[in-house]
Amino acid sequence: PYYVDLRQNLFLQASLQSSDPNLVLFLDTCVASPYLNDFTTLTYDLIRSGCAKDPTYYSYRSSYRYVARFAFNAFEFVSQHPSVYLQCELVVCRYNDYSSRCYQGCISRFKRNAET
Repeated sequence: PYYVDLRQNLFLQASLQSSDPNLVLFLDTCVASPYLNDFTTLTYDLIRSGCAKDPTYYSYRSSYRYVARFAFNAFEFVSQHPSVYLQCELVVCRYNDYSSRCYQGCISRFKRNAET
């Protein structure tokens, strides 16, 4: 566990370990939960489909394509849940493959009217 104060800035980094220099790492989704093994009952989206959902979320550029860096302010769900667990989904793509998910960025889905 990593202990922090509420609203403290948390900095995270994910890196891809590969001998292939032509890979890119993209942070697609990162969800928080007060439960270690349950990311469906009570969750909070930090980032979803490449779109920031938390107002304190910030993505940092890295000089390396195989590194994803981001930060957000520490929070708690309610006083009865002292821990927050993160589950993040990252995508690995080929460098310069502009049709890949890594180069699409934020994908917001629009809901259609049921009548159309």
